[in-house]
Amino acid sequence: MFGFSSQAFANDDVATSCEQLTQVAIQNGHITEAHMVAPGDSSKDPFRMFTGSSDTTFKLPEHCVVRGEIEKRTGADGKTYRTQFEVRLPTKWSKRFMFQGGGGTDGFLANALGTIPSAGSTALPALARGYAVASMNGGHDSPDPTFGLDQQARIDYAYAALGKVTHATKAIISTYYNAEPAHSYFMGCSNGGREAMMAAQRYPLEFNGVVAGNPGFHLSRAAVAEAWDTQSLMSIAPNKVLANALTQQDLDLVSNAILQQCDSLDGVKDGIVANYMACHFTPDTLRCSKKDGQCLADNKVDVLQKVFSGAVDSQGNKLYNSWPYDTGVNAPGWRAWKLGTSQDPAKPNALNTHLGAGSMAFYFLTPANPDFNPMTFNFDTDTPLTNETGAINDATSTYLNSYVAKGGKMIIFQGLSDPVFSADDIRDWYLKAQQNTAKTSDKDWARLFMVPGMNHCGGGPALDDFDPLTAIQNWVEKDDAPSALKAQGKAFPGKSMPICAYPQTAQYNGSGDVNAFDSYTCK
Repeated sequence: MFGFSSQAFANDDVATSCEQLTQVAIQNGHITEAHMVAPGDSSKDPFRMFTGSSDTTFKLPEHCVVRGEIEKRTGADGKTYRTQFEVRLPTKWSKRFMFQGGGGTDGFLANALGTIPSAGSTALPALARGYAVASMNGGHDSPDPTFGLDQQARIDYAYAALGKVTHATKAIISTYYNAEPAHSYFMGCSNGGREAMMAAQRYPLEFNGVVAGNPGFHLSRAAVAEAWDTQSLMSIAPNKVLANALTQQDLDLVSNAILQQCDSLDGVKDGIVANYMACHFTPDTLRCSKKDGQCLADNKVDVLQKVFSGAVDSQGNKLYNSWPYDTGVNAPGWRAWKLGTSQDPAKPNALNTHLGAGSMAFYFLTPANPDFNPMTFNFDTDTPLTNETGAINDATSTYLNSYVAKGGKMIIFQGLSDPVFSADDIRDWYLKAQQNTAKTSDKDWARLFMVPGMNHCGGGPALDDFDPLTAIQNWVEKDDAPSALKAQGKAFPGKSMPICAYPQTAQYNGSGDVNAFDSYTCK
């Protein structure tokens, strides 16, 4: 650290000038730039596809932006590696710190704004609320999964870069403001949600609250499920065109059948299956042999059941969890992962194949297998090859008593129609973590919010505009535990409903405006 004279004070909140932060000592690293940014509009995030962040434009305050790198080195594969980070320091600081999660395989440095990581969100980002906000690249400079050819890069992506950047950015914050953050938070979706859970599990003393959206916490087995889904769907794909295995008409039929069976279970027919706990849909009811009019061929029903039941080995042992049937199955965000749109049988563009295959080849398999093909994945012999990466990467620990003992809180939100990370899987983790942590702590510390209709980090026929940041802040700092998140969304203009903490669901009160938040109760 460096000391500075009182003449360097910019105002009452800042202890040194922004530009002088280039002199701050960072263990095994250095600051590459530091400069002031005038108040103005936020720019579009080019990495929002990975992070799930909103594309809403926000007014941002005057702030200092600092960028740096840690442990620049040549990897075992001959490539250059480094952990890059950015931290934005508002002139008017709320004494709060926010670590913004990444997404996908990381490998990019997003603007550290602390945007709510749900595609439909209109809530203010953390920076606009006075938070100091950090982001990182996860230890490598490209989303290309070949970083998995280097041992240290695997470790950094899994969890270590998170710790290094936390320590570095807190040192910068302390120097700039001459004070440590009063409260520290982590918020992200997808892989950023996994990182949020990892923050609580691997660095339990560093954070007071985390928000994990649609978390890829069981990432190594979700990768196995991607191969399972691809093989299953390709088995019925006409002319081996993955996108045509299930047509839009097929998926619309399934979604409408779910609505017909379950929409009114919450007391009102509005296109939202809020009482998802009571919905026990099966596509078997759509078999052409059992239904007149619109129906599904036997092979399509069988494949839907195979996909939604989850991956298993040849003995029927579960390799990944089941998936709930939900109305967002016909949304573009569901198709994008499972099926894609490409009509070229040699070039499927489903994200399960486009992103998933490369990640499996270079990162999840040990040793890496550049020739990996999801169509030849053997669920008996190849699945164990993901265990070594899973041991460092998966945020599956259910024993969080150190985190809870110091008052740590966790909010998880999950789209019920997420096509890449199963809502059933995070539910089971949540229940087990509650049970195992409760054996040594009786503190109330976690909430799970299931969002009907929502795809991965937003989208779908859902109310995907909500504010978990205010909820986690009030819980940590005011002991105000959230029973519901107030939600709205572009898919249902003018409507507002509670997203209730699991296992409760929103029920219409029987009177009042069906589009009004106050007309519903969590039961």
